[in-house]
Amino acid sequence: MRRHRNVKIVATLGPASSSKEMIRALFEAGADVFRLNMSHGSHDDHRARHDTIREIEAETGRPIAILADLQGPKLRVGPFANGPHDLSVGDRFRFDLSPEPGDATRVSLPHPEIFAALIEGSELLVNDGKIRLTVETCGADFADCVVTVAGAISDRKGVNVPDVVLPLAALSDKDRADLEFACELGVDWLALSFVQRAEDVEEAKTLARGRAAVLSKIEKPAAVRAFDEILKASDGIMVARGDLGVELPVHSVPPIQKRLVRLCRSAAKPVIVATQMLESMIDSPMPTRAEVSDVANAIYEGADAVMLSAESAAGSFPVEAVRTMDNVARSVEADPNYRSIIEAARKASLSSVPDAIVTAAREIAETTDVAAICAFTQSGKTVSLVARERPRVPILAMSPIVEVTRRMVLTWGTHCVITPRLSRFKEAVVNATRAARDSGLADESRQVVVMAGVPFNVPGTTNILRIAPCDDRLIFATDPE
Repeated sequence: MRRHRNVKIVATLGPASSSKEMIRALFEAGADVFRLNMSHGSHDDHRARHDTIREIEAETGRPIAILADLQGPKLRVGPFANGPHDLSVGDRFRFDLSPEPGDATRVSLPHPEIFAALIEGSELLVNDGKIRLTVETCGADFADCVVTVAGAISDRKGVNVPDVVLPLAALSDKDRADLEFACELGVDWLALSFVQRAEDVEEAKTLARGRAAVLSKIEKPAAVRAFDEILKASDGIMVARGDLGVELPVHSVPPIQKRLVRLCRSAAKPVIVATQMLESMIDSPMPTRAEVSDVANAIYEGADAVMLSAESAAGSFPVEAVRTMDNVARSVEADPNYRSIIEAARKASLSSVPDAIVTAAREIAETTDVAAICAFTQSGKTVSLVARERPRVPILAMSPIVEVTRRMVLTWGTHCVITPRLSRFKEAVVNATRAARDSGLADESRQVVVMAGVPFNVPGTTNILRIAPCDDRLIFATDPE
């Protein structure tokens, strides 16, 4: 049994991490959630990884969450007739819809939606922003630009349009096929790329039909501007800093990250901080000091999870990368300043009976010697509310619904347990105390806070809180019925 850690680690699987031995090693090193990147690999590849994760889950008896990350529409220039061309500052360059191979003065941009949205003064970024051009004139099938940041342009390089909302759906035909495949497979979370508006999220949720929770990737300026509406529509958020740093000035990304993390916590929805967290560990067994500080800062901010991308998917040191994140997280969470920072960011929210009960549970945990807060849930909402409080003790998240249990793995502070269906509160208390003992969170000398709702098996009914001894004999002696 791994010692409890609050922040969760998301590890991306790929060519370097597809064998059962490697996936098991990543799990044992500290990975809580495995990401399947639908931008790479075949459906058969992802099915094999999914099945392996579920085998490990069955062998360890511990729920594991699986996140399928949808690619989103990819905007790319066409091919060039004679290889790359160097563009210098001040050069004029045209993008158009002509299928002819490009040259030093023009190239195909086969996306009429871009031309429909462009206006004079819009920026076009090519190859992750390494080349920047400003639109001087444009029409329905062309954009004449001037180069503002020089570089070599070549075949199929990606294009970003940061300062306009593109009339493009977040889901391409490939994404729709991948979404249906992932839902049929049984993944727990879907990460939605290219989100610009709340309607993008609603479309994905309609297609998912409740089979997976939908997490919105914030990687475009339009998503930052519309974040309140996107957050309301989403089940969770990923702060995708790589693309944000292309489309926005890099110095603006840290305050955006901090603001979004706080808003997610306030809304009781999990948030992942992602991209380039331990980038140097793709090729090195040791991270840079700056990378360690970056991971630590995300944890201090209160993120539910931190994510590894190429570090675990294609790097030479995937297990070391997970272990590094685990060590950083444990070091931060042991720092007395961590609690003061986390608690200073807490906002009172007492608009319902469940809100009041989870606040009371957290206050009891702060003022008495309880080992854990045990929360029974049908939908995961109660556990999310408890996690919003960032209590000082572990959250034992308990549900009879295996899919709900797996989804809760992404949430800060949770240790997730599948329970039998219960009909009485006394059964809940006994199950909670036994789970606390079995999980290594408590022994018979300790007490736990138990939260549940009556009637049982009905979402949204959290209305009971009890402090219970972990010794079954004491429970039956004081509550014989």
